[in-house]
Amino acid sequence: MRTAAEPTVNQLLALADDELILGWRDSEWTGIAPFLEEDVAFSSIAQTEIGHARAFYELAARELGGTADTLAFDRSPAEYRSSPLVELRLVHDWGKTIARHVLYELADAIRIAELKESDDADLAGLAEKIEREEAYHVMHAQMWADRLAESDEGRARLVAGLEELWPYALGLVEGAARERFLASVRERLPFFSPPDVEPVERGAHVDEWAKLWDEMTMVRRSAPGGQW
Repeated sequence: MRTAAEPTVNQLLALADDELILGWRDSEWTGIAPFLEEDVAFSSIAQTEIGHARAFYELAARELGGTADTLAFDRSPAEYRSSPLVELRLVHDWGKTIARHVLYELADAIRIAELKESDDADLAGLAEKIEREEAYHVMHAQMWADRLAESDEGRARLVAGLEELWPYALGLVEGAARERFLASVRERLPFFSPPDVEPVERGAHVDEWAKLWDEMTMVRRSAPGGQW
């Protein structure tokens, strides 16, 4: 019998889809970030997120069949369970990108902590490994949030991004996890007052998603059944 702490296959797919798509979006900053070190940092973060996606897909594939690659690239756009937050194309807007970065990482930390309580030893062990790696992401996001908040212009841009993305961020977690997420945001971002809004839940996709899916799966679809 599955325990409350053990996610369903659909929940594993949601986690994997979030990590894959956010990794893709973060990689869009490579070569155009405001500082050279951020080209490297966001590229590294993107690579790690995609690695985590693969690990979650592999766990899901144990029950669904197929492989991590088939789950990542052979589904139709409507079959993905990703949060609309990660699908948004925010490249060229650093303030919104950092807003998404910090909100996502704080929510993800709560999700990973819950996975560590799973009765599935493989999943709990994976969560522990991911938590260690994600600690850098949280630190990087917090550093940039604090850095932007030091100036009036930077804070205004960051807060505007946080306010716009907050409904999307709420959709990352459910139930009691939302209260923990809210408490974490208030602690980590004391200059931001989260508005009382309805979450943008999973199940719908943003307008930019179809184009991103096309880019992500283009090579795979160019040779159906091919061995890479």
